[in-house]
Amino acid sequence: MWFVYIIKSKRCKFKYVGCTSEVYKRVEEHNEGLCRSTKAYRPFELVAYVAVRGKFKALDLEKYLKTGSGTTFIKKHIL
Repeated sequence: MWFVYIIKSKRCKFKYVGCTSEVYKRVEEHNEGLCRSTKAYRPFELVAYVAVRGKFKALDLEKYLKTGSGTTFIKKHIL
């Protein structure tokens, strides 16, 4: 299974959408500063994740959630 996840900074309003096959390990990597794009916004909390059958479906969902419509969906239904 693959997962699309949303994490939110505990310090500011920054949120990040990503996909992985190991959600908790990936969130830990974000919190340890191993991801360059999120390092400055640590620490993070896991807000939500969705299980998806395949890697490419997960990548498609991640890509959608990073668009304007996807961001609106997240704000309206998840956050």
